[in-house]
Amino acid sequence: MAQQQSAGKPVILLNIDSLMPYALEQVAQTGRAPALQFLMENGMYFPDMVSSFPTMSVTIDSTLLTGTYPDQHQIPGLHWFDINKKQFVNYGTGFRETFRIGMRRSIHNMLYRLNHEHLSKNVTTIYEDLAHKNTSSASINSFVYRGNHPQRLKTPKLLSALTHFEDGEWIAETPTEFSLGAFSKFRSKGVPTQVAAGNYKYTAKELRHLIKTNKLPQFTFCIFQDMDTRLHFKGPTYMKMILKIDNEIQKILNMYPSWKEALYQNIWMVIGDNGHSATGTRRRKHAIDLRKIFKRYRIARLQKSVTEKDQLVLCVNQRMAFIYLLDKKASLDSLVALLKKDKRIDVIAWKRDGAIHVVSGIKEGTVSFRPNGPVTDIYDQTWYISGNLDILDLHVTNHQFLTFGNYPDALARLYGALHSHSGTYLVVNAKPGYEFKAQATPAHLSGAAHGSLHRQESLVPLLVAGTNKKPAHRRFTDMKNYILNLC
Repeated sequence: MAQQQSAGKPVILLNIDSLMPYALEQVAQTGRAPALQFLMENGMYFPDMVSSFPTMSVTIDSTLLTGTYPDQHQIPGLHWFDINKKQFVNYGTGFRETFRIGMRRSIHNMLYRLNHEHLSKNVTTIYEDLAHKNTSSASINSFVYRGNHPQRLKTPKLLSALTHFEDGEWIAETPTEFSLGAFSKFRSKGVPTQVAAGNYKYTAKELRHLIKTNKLPQFTFCIFQDMDTRLHFKGPTYMKMILKIDNEIQKILNMYPSWKEALYQNIWMVIGDNGHSATGTRRRKHAIDLRKIFKRYRIARLQKSVTEKDQLVLCVNQRMAFIYLLDKKASLDSLVALLKKDKRIDVIAWKRDGAIHVVSGIKEGTVSFRPNGPVTDIYDQTWYISGNLDILDLHVTNHQFLTFGNYPDALARLYGALHSHSGTYLVVNAKPGYEFKAQATPAHLSGAAHGSLHRQESLVPLLVAGTNKKPAHRRFTDMKNYILNLC
């Protein structure tokens, strides 16, 4: 293996949105993706890194950058409800849904509130920790970017009227080097083809600029987002975009005297963020309409202010959803009873009396758990657990050792989601092949979707080349400390 153990080498983390193990293995092993094949053959390959939950980009990136689940970083999902302000919070789930909530509010949420208000001040990001050590860092194409470096960002004129910023400008706390499409860029003559975050070619050019100008910091986080949209429509077996991104990685490696020299000079990581589950073709069958399940209740409308008459709020994150109970006269038990009738829902979870309770539309019984008990899982977390373990596909040995099946790190991830923000709410998970629907929710029929707790969306690949050190566990929550130890 062409590797050199050298402390302090710059770490470059390339996040390929929606990269899945099977697809990566196919293109690498058949020689269609030479750069990824080189990194795999000259480094370490982990096909089963456990992502965050829900498996949605802002929650996942927050977990990766803070080393915590949502109970600590407090970014619940791409779409959630702020019970204190009685407002829907949407970071961009789709045009129709975003438009009804309010473009101005959603854009402000994504550009500013996500990093400066919603992301908990009780946790630190990799960028902040590195800054405390006077170590530089870079973020390219990531909406989760909070650092310690004040930087004035300017909104393009076409969008400035849709923000809360005076003249479309604001001061953001960013890493040392920061690129986010038209809002901030390294190359003065660079023209992003997308306003928000640029495409894969633009992203690669920004990274190459750092290398070419000798401005590559100790840690660089770079996201290629393009593949996610294509998989939504073409399904999880679509691989052409991986080949296009691989071509850009080849150009990056070609900047060095040899690809092996690139490994001597830097530590290279390639990671996915979430997988996809194939979706069915029939809307009535494969789209779980929560409005029909709860037709006896008054459901808050996206485009209207929430009133005292509203009983429920529905926030869909593709294959998972938050269901908020506003009516103090109603009970979660009545909502659970309605959901259990639907065989397309495999996980229904809520918190009560210090414990998490889970039922299913598929299996009978209840499983309940809480932290700090006699059962130890494969990640050295301890739990009290009782009930029907089959609901979460859990397996406990006689020595009180817990392993996971179809729902990786299920206990910690459900606990994280149910303690991610205030309110009385349920977390629901759809079986593979199905997704949830509410008002104006984007549909992905005959394609693919994510968001759920299931292994199909939760297990993603990680390539590491240029070091022999491994993360403590194969989870996104372990990536922050892993990177900091390398830096």
